[in-house]
Amino acid sequence: MGEDDLLFVVWKLQPNSIILAISPANQDIATSDAIKLAKEVDPSGDRTFGVVTKLDLMDKGTNAVDVLEGRSYRLQHPWVGVVNRSQADINKSVDMLAARRKEQEYFQSSPDYGHLAHKMGAEYLAKLLSEHLEAVIKAKIPSIIAMINKTVDEIEAELDRLGRPIGGDAGAQLYTILDMCRAFDRVFKEHLDGGRPGGDRIYGVFDHQLPAALKKLPFDKHLSLQNVRKVISEADGYQPHLIAPEQGYRRLIDSSLSYFRGPAEASVDAVHLVLKELVRRSIAATEELKRFPTLQSDIAAAANESLERFREDGRKTVIRLVDMEASYLTVEFFRKLPTEPDKGANNNTPANDRYQDNHLRRIGSNVSSYIGMVCDTLRNTIPKAVVHCQVKEAKRNLLNRFYAHVGSKEKKQLSAMLDEDPGLMEKRDSLVKKLELYKSARNEIDSVAWK
Repeated sequence: MGEDDLLFVVWKLQPNSIILAISPANQDIATSDAIKLAKEVDPSGDRTFGVVTKLDLMDKGTNAVDVLEGRSYRLQHPWVGVVNRSQADINKSVDMLAARRKEQEYFQSSPDYGHLAHKMGAEYLAKLLSEHLEAVIKAKIPSIIAMINKTVDEIEAELDRLGRPIGGDAGAQLYTILDMCRAFDRVFKEHLDGGRPGGDRIYGVFDHQLPAALKKLPFDKHLSLQNVRKVISEADGYQPHLIAPEQGYRRLIDSSLSYFRGPAEASVDAVHLVLKELVRRSIAATEELKRFPTLQSDIAAAANESLERFREDGRKTVIRLVDMEASYLTVEFFRKLPTEPDKGANNNTPANDRYQDNHLRRIGSNVSSYIGMVCDTLRNTIPKAVVHCQVKEAKRNLLNRFYAHVGSKEKKQLSAMLDEDPGLMEKRDSLVKKLELYKSARNEIDSVAWK
């Protein structure tokens, strides 16, 4: 890559840079490589300045006045002629100040360039470029300020998301922990109340899982003719019943009701699993907690410990519901049952056998009807008990014990709970420094009097 090509690449990469198209005075400006490249990079010419060098080395009787006055090749900005140090000056170590004075003397004493002396030389070129740069900056200040403000807002938002630095005293640390807990609790309640997905799975337990489990209970087998005969006979003992086998009825009902324990406990466990999953989701979805992995674990552990207590309370309550049904039967239900023998009995069958089979079938049917009534009741009361003991308690008191536990901790223990991920801390520190730089730049720009 040639020097000119390299310059071209640099200019291309810096679209806001000032272009100095430098050409020697003894070269045809129309064919100057610098002018060609400048025109290609800056077609409008807004940022191109023409510089003519080696004016003192031109052949006698020639000059570059036409170029300097813009007649040979017009640019938007004026051409500037410069006279650099000669090799002899460099060899003699002539300093730049002396060289600038010598340059100015050359233009002032030149019959060709005397009238242009005030607009020639390196000092004038520097002044011209400074004025242009100032004008460009002045024009771009509104967009620069807008860009800085936008960046500051973005950094502020990112810092809010990552979390601001925490005060070192125990009060500030405790406040931060409680604030994180409240943020988690809000997300958890949103899951339960439908603001976020997941809470609907609890309704699915009551609307699908529980009815399906109740439907699968083996009452047909349990109340079959053979089993009813067996239970009735065992209940009568050595002396058969005279009218209605009350003890047999009670045994059949008690043993049938015990089947409800399984679906009741399964509903408690299913809702418990849903609540645990919602705790996990809520921990992950609480943005404020992401910077504190230890606090995440502590809150999750405390929440799950509470859910275990709620599950145990729920299990005791639903089992109590089943036991209550077995403790006191609805007598009115049996009083309303028909007592006459089945119609259509086979008259050719011996009277004792015919009555016994029909009688046992009626007992099984009566017990089945009663169990169906209890099943309908439990289908409604089990969800009520589960919601009251588990869901409502989770909404009200999920972290109550944790609050009390945290409140009794010392500063060192609170600090341990608020240990942050090192990568996150490094990122926040970097953002804070960047924010300070942008704010400082904005203040500097605001303080400059552009008059």
